[in-house]
Amino acid sequence: MSIASPSTAVSNSADVVIAGGAVVGGAVACFLRKLGFAGRVVVIERDTTYAQSATARSAGGIRTQFSTPENIRLSRASLAIIRELGFMDEVGFREQGYLILASETGRATLAANVATQRREGADVVMEEPAALAARFPWLSTDGIAAGAFGRSGEGWIDPSSLMSALRRESRAMGVEFVTGEVCGIDVVGGGRIDAVRLTNGDRIVCGRLVNATGPHAGALAHMAGVALPVEPRKRYVYVVDCRDLPRRIADAPLTVDPSGVWFRPEGRTFICGRSPDAAQEPADLDLDRIDHDFFDTEIWPHLAARVPAFEAIKVINAWAGHYDYNTLDQNGIIGRHPELANFYLCNGFSGHGLQQAPAAGRAIAELIVHGRFVTLELTRLGFERIARGEALAEQNVI
Repeated sequence: MSIASPSTAVSNSADVVIAGGAVVGGAVACFLRKLGFAGRVVVIERDTTYAQSATARSAGGIRTQFSTPENIRLSRASLAIIRELGFMDEVGFREQGYLILASETGRATLAANVATQRREGADVVMEEPAALAARFPWLSTDGIAAGAFGRSGEGWIDPSSLMSALRRESRAMGVEFVTGEVCGIDVVGGGRIDAVRLTNGDRIVCGRLVNATGPHAGALAHMAGVALPVEPRKRYVYVVDCRDLPRRIADAPLTVDPSGVWFRPEGRTFICGRSPDAAQEPADLDLDRIDHDFFDTEIWPHLAARVPAFEAIKVINAWAGHYDYNTLDQNGIIGRHPELANFYLCNGFSGHGLQQAPAAGRAIAELIVHGRFVTLELTRLGFERIARGEALAEQNVI
């Protein structure tokens, strides 16, 4: 952070600068225009190929099975937005649901979560092992006490297609996308951001700054003197081929084992993964390096135990991506900073940002245009809880 005098002679200025042009930044930009914001909106993106972006490397899941009501509302609203914008065919939504399994020790938590989800209007049912075995004949229910299945409103989309659609819509309404990387933020007395500085030497005076930089959100906030507990965490996704496809498994939901291992079908192949324990967090954040031993020791044994046909599978591809991980409570941080009045945060989703981006982007746009949340009440997700160190914990982080 640098303290600067208010600039009066800089022609390069914008009413809103959005740092980060992937799915969250695109959603904020899109809804600013849809809500009637007429000022200049500039989106800054350092990687215009988006090849390394968290969005492009996401698995693209959409689910309502969360423990926090705000997360359920965000995901349900985002799916409705995708429909309303006419993007459904473009993003290729496969509405095959999520199946979250619980052992006896997790049964009470699962039941409480399902009750919360149903109160929020989610189409989720909790079923006993016999009913699960009848519905999913490829599934072994050994060690399973119950499962929660999303019958509608859950599945997966193509992340890059959603990102592209939001950018296209924003550009059509006059939003400017520029290539650059923020390397500094000038803050003036009275608690306001005056401008952002880019590595190419440009300086953009901004009426408002939106932090939509995903895994890099903590680093960008630090430039403004804000301690934001968001950092990149590396996650692996493995593509496997099954020699003997079980009956009906091509229509399987995204299935989450009590171990945390998850898988879903992609034609005759499957993708799978698991978030590592704290002691297993990769120190190497290079996305080009994949830990195949992690699959062999931490994923495959659970897959084979849950789906007997997976005893004979072969890894044929893999990729890695970054979560924008909120180290306090793994929930999104959505709102205006309480001390920097023109600094807006939309970060820390910890793996569920893609599916919540449309609604979260709309929420930030509402704060800018109307000064308050209009469509969804998201006050509990604001920065104030971060400042107090009070976690709003999400139990269903996949």
